[in-house]
Amino acid sequence: MRAIGVIRKSRRDRISREEFEELLRSAGYEVVAILEQNREEHPKYNIGKGKLEELKELVRELEPDRVIFANKLTPSQAYNLWKELRVEIMDKWQLVLEIFERRAHSKEAKLQVELASLQYEVPLVKEAIRRIKLGDRAGFKGMGEYQTRQYLKHVRYRMGRIRKELEKVKADREVKRKRREEVGFILMALAGYTNAGKSTLLNALAGEEIEARNQMFTTLDTTTRRFKLSGKRVLVTDTVGFIDGLPPFIVEAFHSTLEEIVKADIILLVLDASEPWSEIRRKFLASLHVLRELKTLDKPMIVVLNKVDLTGEEDARDKAERIGEIIEERGVNVFRVVSISAKLGQLDELYRALEEVILTLPKYAPFEITVDEPEKVPQVMALINAIGEVLSVEYGERTRIEAYVQTGMIKELTKLGVGIRRLNQPHEGEGLKDGQRYEDGS
Repeated sequence: MRAIGVIRKSRRDRISREEFEELLRSAGYEVVAILEQNREEHPKYNIGKGKLEELKELVRELEPDRVIFANKLTPSQAYNLWKELRVEIMDKWQLVLEIFERRAHSKEAKLQVELASLQYEVPLVKEAIRRIKLGDRAGFKGMGEYQTRQYLKHVRYRMGRIRKELEKVKADREVKRKRREEVGFILMALAGYTNAGKSTLLNALAGEEIEARNQMFTTLDTTTRRFKLSGKRVLVTDTVGFIDGLPPFIVEAFHSTLEEIVKADIILLVLDASEPWSEIRRKFLASLHVLRELKTLDKPMIVVLNKVDLTGEEDARDKAERIGEIIEERGVNVFRVVSISAKLGQLDELYRALEEVILTLPKYAPFEITVDEPEKVPQVMALINAIGEVLSVEYGERTRIEAYVQTGMIKELTKLGVGIRRLNQPHEGEGLKDGQRYEDGS
């Protein structure tokens, strides 16, 4: 399909032409023209009247199937533009939903996309009903007033049904998540702007071959895989990509998916290091805004500058320092900024940061385990090695083991008849000392 893109830039609207064109290509449009204007929003048409006349000429000359705005249009603006141009009008979020619809494969993803689309439609249907009362036009999609009102009832009913189905999915996922914690997994979520390389990073960490294409919103279905980090069992989940100005109706529709970020122990915020600094800064701030909306900025976070193979070491180092300045300026709780190439498997810096941040997690703590029966020692050691990290062992009539253990697995250890007590967290670089022990009832 042929499309004319329209971009109105202002102090309030942070719009990247490159990103908008990429969205259009991702949706399969042939872009025949891009019209740009710098001004504040016109209440009736979004763009100014002079620019509207220019757009009319382009529509007559190029005969596009659609005119697509990079800005959010009100229902009234969309109708006024249609009346002037007599061609289908869309805005950025309808475009994003169109891409989502094409990329959704699982039942959950399809339900989330449908819910977001219906939420977007509600104000459009209400505007159609208002216009009918004014005698301005036929109802929504050519329907009369009665049909339009009935359609609005159907939309609301369907939204209610979808929310109930998504609640069931959420409940099932919560059961699985609790079970994963009980068997000793550390939960890690990949978050960040669309097309930053999150799926490629998941593949590199877990040794998988999940589809990872150089286009926007490849991942809509939540994907979770396991991997081991020096004996520690980790589950990493890939989530839907962010985009600047992500509207509340999309956040709400995809809440069950984005909840993987909310429930994670560690967040990896992935950025594309090969992009110009202005784009990295914009996308980093947009990602922080979404994480703030999800109330997850208090979680341990590692900022991952990916695709360093496409830029020089000095450039990557400079961008990492600039990210650090923003973190300090904004007071964001970021554990570390690391540079990697997921495509080439260059992950050493990330692995080191993960090893350190895991030791700070409340769920991964130092314990003293005492074993009175020597024949049980091999079994206890095997379990500890599977769920944690042995720090020291003193063999004797009573074997004493100091180890980091995932706290969700304490019950599994107690079933073996061992004694367990928690130790105070040592400072970085220090070992465990006798004076740091205390009883906490574990």
